[in-house]
Amino acid sequence: MKPVFSLLRERQVEVTYQESLAAHTTWKIGGPADLLITPSSKSQLIMVLQILNEHHVPWMVLGKGSNLLVTDKGYRGAVITLNKALDYARIVGNQIYAGAAYSLIKLAALANKHRLSGLEFAGGIPGSVGGAVYMNAGANGSDISDIFHSAEVITQTGAIRSLRAVDLDFSYRYSSLQETDVIITEAVLELTPCDSESIKLQWNMYKEKRLKTQPLPFDCAGSVFKNPPGHFAAKLIEDAGLKGMRYGGAEVSSKHANFIMNTGTATALDVSTLMKQIQEKVHSQSGILLVPEVVIVGEQ
Repeated sequence: MKPVFSLLRERQVEVTYQESLAAHTTWKIGGPADLLITPSSKSQLIMVLQILNEHHVPWMVLGKGSNLLVTDKGYRGAVITLNKALDYARIVGNQIYAGAAYSLIKLAALANKHRLSGLEFAGGIPGSVGGAVYMNAGANGSDISDIFHSAEVITQTGAIRSLRAVDLDFSYRYSSLQETDVIITEAVLELTPCDSESIKLQWNMYKEKRLKTQPLPFDCAGSVFKNPPGHFAAKLIEDAGLKGMRYGGAEVSSKHANFIMNTGTATALDVSTLMKQIQEKVHSQSGILLVPEVVIVGEQ
């Protein structure tokens, strides 16, 4: 790994060795990555991919670090962050062109400011645009696929492609990007002009709901489990009597049962063990096996 580290440094790429990923995830949990790489531009990103692939170095892209659990042993390979290369947004008519690293919350606020409706649901989702498209993120009955127009991606070979909604096979918390090794660089979202008062009313309604139902002061990753068809994961967990259940430094929120909080000392093992206990207890009571929404990465 050190030869690749040296090669990237020679090419003026920002890279650190054995960087802890805890500071880069919203759970504040995670061991080190062999390499943490921050390209400064799209062209440098393509160069980085070519170097990593030539040297057979496994890699993954890290957005805002929400919806992600990194194991305590960390990630054996390169973690690529896009915060410098792809953190932008611009409005053209009713469309927003957003770099993959741009904050989804900031994007929702930008749409609100320009009286464009369709992103109100995203005002409390602490992820990046790229991650939101990848996971088809959503809340309050809406998701990214409702407003998705197209995305620009970079393939393993460094080729740039444009994908439309039909190419991504969107469904609940899923896009076909999860089955590929491409990197989202930009998304184009199609919004609807609306008067500012209507947008503000809906925005404030969602904000009030979040304040009442989510453990916002604590480090967490958002919803841990997907909602099974016809059910709400939080209700199933609550009905199993698991609010406040704790393992090590990880605790099921007493405010929203589908959130697991890092109370300050939680490890990835604490969280994953608590997740398994929740699955077992809910399955025992309801016959429903909860499927994780959070992505677990790293050496086991």
